Amino acid sequence: MLGAMALPKGADAVAKAAPLGWHGAGEPQIACRDDGIALFDGFAYEGLKGPPAAAFLAAAQASGFEAAVRSVTGDFAIAYLDLRKQELWLARDRLGVKPLYYVATPGRFAFASRPGALLGLPGVRRLADRRFVALFAGSHYRTFDNDPQASPYADIRQLPAAHLLRVRADGSTHLARYWELMDEEDSTESEAELAERYRELLQKAVLERVRAARAHAFTLSGGMDSSSVLALTGAKQDAYSSVYADPTFDETAEIRSMLEGHVKKWHPVVIGTPDVFSLVERMVRAHDEPVATATWLSHFLVCEQAANDGFSALFGGLGGDELNAGEYEYFFYYFADLKRAGERSRFESEAAAWARHHDHPIYRKSLAVAESRLASLVDLQRPGLCLPDRARIERYASALAPGFFDLRSYEPAMDHPFRSYLKNRTYQDLFRETAPCCLRAEDRQCAAFGLEHFDPFLDHRLLELMFRVPGTMKIRDGVTKVLLRRSMQGILPEETRLRVKKTGWNAPAHVWFSGANAARLRDLVASRAFRERGVYDVKEVQRLIDEHEAIVVSGEARENHMMFFWQLVNLESWLAAYGLGIAA
Repeated sequence: MLGAMALPKGADAVAKAAPLGWHGAGEPQIACRDDGIALFDGFAYEGLKGPPAAAFLAAAQASGFEAAVRSVTGDFAIAYLDLRKQELWLARDRLGVKPLYYVATPGRFAFASRPGALLGLPGVRRLADRRFVALFAGSHYRTFDNDPQASPYADIRQLPAAHLLRVRADGSTHLARYWELMDEEDSTESEAELAERYRELLQKAVLERVRAARAHAFTLSGGMDSSSVLALTGAKQDAYSSVYADPTFDETAEIRSMLEGHVKKWHPVVIGTPDVFSLVERMVRAHDEPVATATWLSHFLVCEQAANDGFSALFGGLGGDELNAGEYEYFFYYFADLKRAGERSRFESEAAAWARHHDHPIYRKSLAVAESRLASLVDLQRPGLCLPDRARIERYASALAPGFFDLRSYEPAMDHPFRSYLKNRTYQDLFRETAPCCLRAEDRQCAAFGLEHFDPFLDHRLLELMFRVPGTMKIRDGVTKVLLRRSMQGILPEETRLRVKKTGWNAPAHVWFSGANAARLRDLVASRAFRERGVYDVKEVQRLIDEHEAIVVSGEARENHMMFFWQLVNLESWLAAYGLGIAA
């Protein structure tokens, strides 16, 4: 592998000490001097002038690695070999946009952007991590990344976002965080002032990335986030959308309001009932691991089409929901902040507006529902402490084989650096739940087709602003993304800017796992390999298949099991494709 990598001129002597190289899409970003070598994967928007690897190497040798990393605003993974001190340094950007993995075995330390590159090294066992397998098999996708240092593989570690790692010649390592959000007082600026600052920062983040990209296009849904990113370029752009034959999650009608004023050419990628099993096999090979949610199948097909059309980069709206309290569940944590502050009347008014705008035949909304959920999701006696959602974590605990792993005893880490429940929930999503798996999926899928990916909402300067914005400027009168809506006035079409209901980024996987695909599921579950793996309770899985099919056929308003089956098919495909055992 290392022999096939690109090395800079004059690196032969340095490479003898520790071979570092580049193998991937784009021009190799490597710089070499007699006493050191640097690799820079990604983009620097501020802090470095000229080719980033050479500029970073000079900065690290002048002021030290940590100071050099702190000075860079960008999306990056960096490696720096300091031969003067016999040290290797690794760093990852503040939000973890670029991935970085490593293994440490006796006499050897290795790192790569993908775990599969490390799996074949001596001393690295071909074993899946048991806890990861259990969480992927029977729990919710928000649990998969709770430990930011873990990977799906027993012997492979992941460098967390906003961290650096020092490795010395004797094999000793030191991990440290170099950037952190602070629990500061909420801004006293007016809403108009904050909206203007927000728009300026977001547009700056968009335009910096547009300048860095080559042959770029934009993903576009019916929501505000992707629409805002596209509109802030100030020019019409090519846009790609996944649209569905099944109407459940199709957003064609909502997307149309953006087309005339902001889109040069719209590229709808129509998805009917795909060959899920074959596509999952392709995706798992691109990811080196199972893929968290079914929505990424749609993104995979969008990436493939954009690459076939000659584009080299895709922009998206990832991070917008977290920054702007756009997920439906954020209402509960906003309610908790109001209750903790003694604002009972406002809490009741907001709960009533929430129910009025967002009631659903399956997911009901009311003051009583809000009170009930608060009792299980937060500790109102401890400011800011959010609790694990046990119902979500344990929903499919009975589908695991007895003795494989007890999900009922699993306790995820719940960070609470802030006094606000809403801020802590956002922080948890950014660093332990929703963002890590989404960023990883986006990176792998774009890279599989030679694309770069850009998410302007995940700019740390925006985060530092939005973590000082009070919750009342994020949620108000049952409406989310209040400050973003104000900041985009005059930029987005009013139909898009003022739309209250959201379909949500989802896919009609309930249809994908019924009919003929339900028969394929039954065949998989009945197979000898599935039984002998010992992960699932076969009878319970068969019962869930029958129940799911009945729900889909009847059309009744009940939760189906599409995400459980998505996870099952992905897990089985990964374990089989990589020939993995499961660590004890």
